[in-house]
Amino acid sequence: MTRTTISTERVTLGSHIHASDISDTAFALLDEQGTVVAWTQAGEQLVGYCAGSVVGRSAALVLPSLGEAPTMSAFVEQCRVRNGWSGASAVRHRDGRVLDVGLRISPLQGQDGAVRWLASVTDISVPSKDLVHGSVRGALLARAPIGVSVRDLQLRCTWVNDVMGSHDGISRERRLGCRLTDAWPGTEAETTEAVMRHVLQSGTAKIHEYRTWLPTSLGKERPFAVSFCCLQGADGEALGVGTISVDVTESRQVRECLTVLGEAGTRLGRTLDVMQTGQELADLAVPLFADFVAVDLEQSALFGKGPPVRIGAVGERLPILRRAGLASIHQGVPESPWMRGEAVPMLPDTPVTDILRTGRPYLEPVLDTAPGSWIDKDSVRAQKIRDTGMHSVMVVPIHVRRVLLGVALFIRTKDPVPFQEADLLLAEEFVSRAALALDNARQYTREHTAAFTLQRNLHPRRLHGGMAVEAASRYLPADIDRGVGGDWFDVIPLSGAQVALVVGDAVGHGINAATTMGRLRTAVHTLADMELPPDELLTRLDDTVQRLAEQDPDAPDQAPTVVAATCLYAVYDPVTRKCTMATAGHLPPAIIDPKGKVTFPDLPTGAPLGVGLGVPFEAVELELPEGSLIALYTDGLVETREDDIDEGMHRLGTALAQPELSLEELCTRAMAPLEDQVACDDASLLLVRTRSLSPNQVASWTLPRDGTVLHRAQNLAAGQLAAWGLERLEDSTKLIISELVTNAVRHSDGPIRLRLIRHKVLTVEVSDADVSSPRPQSARIVDEHGRGLAMVAQLSSRWGTRPVAGGKVLWAEADLAHTSGR
Repeated sequence: MTRTTISTERVTLGSHIHASDISDTAFALLDEQGTVVAWTQAGEQLVGYCAGSVVGRSAALVLPSLGEAPTMSAFVEQCRVRNGWSGASAVRHRDGRVLDVGLRISPLQGQDGAVRWLASVTDISVPSKDLVHGSVRGALLARAPIGVSVRDLQLRCTWVNDVMGSHDGISRERRLGCRLTDAWPGTEAETTEAVMRHVLQSGTAKIHEYRTWLPTSLGKERPFAVSFCCLQGADGEALGVGTISVDVTESRQVRECLTVLGEAGTRLGRTLDVMQTGQELADLAVPLFADFVAVDLEQSALFGKGPPVRIGAVGERLPILRRAGLASIHQGVPESPWMRGEAVPMLPDTPVTDILRTGRPYLEPVLDTAPGSWIDKDSVRAQKIRDTGMHSVMVVPIHVRRVLLGVALFIRTKDPVPFQEADLLLAEEFVSRAALALDNARQYTREHTAAFTLQRNLHPRRLHGGMAVEAASRYLPADIDRGVGGDWFDVIPLSGAQVALVVGDAVGHGINAATTMGRLRTAVHTLADMELPPDELLTRLDDTVQRLAEQDPDAPDQAPTVVAATCLYAVYDPVTRKCTMATAGHLPPAIIDPKGKVTFPDLPTGAPLGVGLGVPFEAVELELPEGSLIALYTDGLVETREDDIDEGMHRLGTALAQPELSLEELCTRAMAPLEDQVACDDASLLLVRTRSLSPNQVASWTLPRDGTVLHRAQNLAAGQLAAWGLERLEDSTKLIISELVTNAVRHSDGPIRLRLIRHKVLTVEVSDADVSSPRPQSARIVDEHGRGLAMVAQLSSRWGTRPVAGGKVLWAEADLAHTSGR
């Protein structure tokens, strides 16, 4: 039994059912040949033609395109075969304008099998805040079935479609030729007929809402909105009343789809995490579009490595897809054999491989699981389909500019209605919006990966402190939204068993900061090889940074690139246990003595590199007990959202004030507070524990400036080598000393000093009062001089010169690998 409640208090409906979807729709009644036989005021408002200009003429007058049909008669035949037509189209306004519309052609049946067509046209060219493409909006609005009936002036039903019976429960046989009160006696029918008479008299449209329980329905009542419009003849007089019934529930679902689709651009891609964006796509689509959605992304898009996969360029080797997003109406996502992050195997000759070749989506309204089908080739998938009741599927490629990012799989399990072409159009639009967000995330991931790889390759893989220091380090990159920064650190072996300790931070994040860091690190190594004092090295480095900025002019349409950095450079000498350091805008080191006392030395801060203030840098010299701990760090380690720099430095000092722990343990303690936080900046830590050389590892003499200086220097060295058990180096060492001492005698005045240092290598040093550095020369056969330094280079593993107060030091190193030591 059918029970319907109609309230005259609901003649105009509120926005809760969006009645404008039918009240703003223009209608026209067509005969079997596509000739307009009845018109409406809404039609005149939409296209500018009155009833007298349209009735009796072909609908082609206002329809410039007829789908794929070349003529009106062919279009009518197409509608007859398809039992109607719906989709995006266009209408021609009387003033010549062409309007984008959603067009639906609904077949109507009359008595004796006669046929008419009701054309409903909705303007979709009006700008909408949801920004949904007109063709998608039209297809969505056309997806919900509508009930249609036409009544004459006596309110007898003359034409009706099959959907109307499913809305109010009245069969076509009971309806045709009868008034509503005949087929459906009661006050509700009388009220409805009163509305119809008003429409016929006024020519305006009215809308009712009614709720009904149908004999075939299960569960709750269904609300319907019904629109009544006056159908006019060529003379503008009323011919009858058209009734359009819309399931409000279906209409609301369509509206929800449009709303989500309109918001997809802002809701997708709120982070630059590719995996998270893939999950957002799946979450938005369930349960609105599908019961189960899986988003599989191509591996290079996920990890930012490897060449991108282009549609149409797929050979025998299929790309690797990984599951990035999963959503289901069922808890635990039982439909998916693979979890997020896992590789999804692909078999040849499946819809996915077809998508890779063509770039076109795939729709299978009724999923074929019979033996021999593409599903049957994969036993794992086939079993899941049977277990979970999957019955309809869409596979849509995710691509941008022919670059494949992945595929999105839409499946219905609980919803019994198969996917249709309108659903596929919606899915394509939805995925295209997600593709833009995924492409942004992919490009960022590629840049982030490149920057991180560059930075990782530029960081020292092993720290070589020699016999001067024991070293350890930690590096924690910033979070993915900010990108890696420009942190770098190094331990650089120098002559005389000394080491240089350096930490720096280039301004910015991403590939530019990593590149700047790499250039600065290379410059520091080059300047360190010149063995410059820390303050002079920073001055030279500052000049280098300013030249880099001058050599890299920005394009007019680009934001200016800032080349600037902070840096702390220190040199530690294990012979004297003195550490000389200078800073260019960088935080001071933490120094912890062997008893655990923490100090942050008061260093002249200096301007950051590249600022160009011209203020000279100043160096400070400290004498450190053996076993002292020096911590060099960047501000990302001590500055967080919760703590300022002073609090962070105190926290760092407290973590390091346990000298009995190993350097690795101390690094772990110092970095621990950052592990549970979202990093705003890179955090770097370089820890060194100082060593000192014992007195019996160093021998030095002041040499007289007389004719015996060379002989005396060689004899003193030979005796010391014998005491160290390095007799095998005596001959080569004497030759090296001969050349270095001869150079000092020839080019300087004042005292000459000789020093031998036995550490990882044997270092021979000769110091004099001359500040100029000698250069190797290419001596001719007839030349008596110019071969000394070339001979030193042949006899040593490396040699060089370094400036000192009041002169310079010439030095050479000999390898101890093949000597027996004590």
